[in-house]
This record gives sequence, structure tokens and C-alpha cells, in this order.
Amino acid sequence: MLHVDFKKRLEHFELTVEFELRQEILALIGSSGSGKTTLLNCLAGINQPDQGEISLGSKHFYKDGQKPLKIQKRNVGYLFQDYALFPHWNVERNILSGLSRKADLTHVKELTELLGINALLQKYPHQISGGEKQRVALARALAAKPDILLLDEPFSALDDETRSRCQGELLRIHEVWQIPVIFVTHRKADAETLADRVIRIEKGQMTEQQRT
Repeated sequence: MLHVDFKKRLEHFELTVEFELRQEILALIGSSGSGKTTLLNCLAGINQPDQGEISLGSKHFYKDGQKPLKIQKRNVGYLFQDYALFPHWNVERNILSGLSRKADLTHVKELTELLGINALLQKYPHQISGGEKQRVALARALAAKPDILLLDEPFSALDDETRSRCQGELLRIHEVWQIPVIFVTHRKADAETLADRVIRIEKGQMTEQQRT
């Protein structure tokens, strides 16, 4: 179970969050600048809270009085809003970028087949579409077999048809992997389609929680 209970001071307000998440899909909704991405970054270790606790199972990501767990030891899969693919690496190298040379790649082959990107492996990011980039970035986020998956506005740049297809792929992956998934979205429709739970954040405060 993911346990989140922390505060972090931002420029115009304090981000205060408290929730627990099992192997569910959670949507974070709210206006721009409300603290949603900062929440993801604190889970990933890119930012650190000012006080509180973040833990996943028996692993403490952050706890008052202890040194924060390093990013590489958290085993978090993170799909950034702009996908953050390396432009001079082909798709295959992008997907494998976070793995050691001795890693078992059997699951990576399964991922590329599930996401339908086998034909793209030798192409470069500038040669593929937005939807294909999204699937490549998702494969990279999952390649290290993460214990939790974070997605920041993963569908914002996609047309309706591509968005629907990528959402279906995410649901299939969650069914197979059974890990907590948290995604940020401005679209209520995305939350209703994908999420088991929805949390609204406005100016750093959790104003609403509901199950879909």
C-alpha cells in the first residue's frame, strides 16, 4: 500500500496531502499550478516534502528525521508530460535506458508487443507520432518493473482516437501488472474513464475525494 501524508511549501501556498492507495488507479485533477505535479515529483524523489511521510509497503521514500530514499532506489515509473525521450537515441535504446546491461529483457519484449511498438524500435523520436511517443515513454517507464507508476498529463497532446487507444492500453497493463497508478489530468472525462478514485487538488489542498 502507498501511504502519503506530507506538507511542502510552494511559492503561493502550502501543498498538504494525505491519502492511501492500494493497487488502484488514482486520478489527480485540478487547475494548473495547484500542486499536482509537485505531488508526483515528491513521490518520485525529484522534490522532497518539508515534513511528513511517504511510504510504499515497507519502503520509506520520505520520513521526518530520516534521509530521503534516493530516486534510483524507489523503483518508480514516471511518464513525464512531454515524454522526455532522448532525441538522438532510437526507440529501443530509449526504452532500455534505465536498465542495466545484465537485466532480463523478457518482460520488455512483452511490453513492446502489448503496446504495439515493435515496428518502431529502430526509429527515432522525430520519426514517430505523438501517440507512438506516448507508448514508447510508457514502455520505458515500465521497463524496470516499477512498484508504482506515475503519469503527468499523459494524454494531453493526443487526438481523441489516439487518446482512447492509449487509455485502453494503460488499463490492460494495469490489469496485468497490478501496481498503484497515479495520473494527473485536466480532463474530467479521463478520470471517469480510467480511475478507481479521484482526488481534486486546488491551491495545495485536497478539496474532494470520490470513487468512480
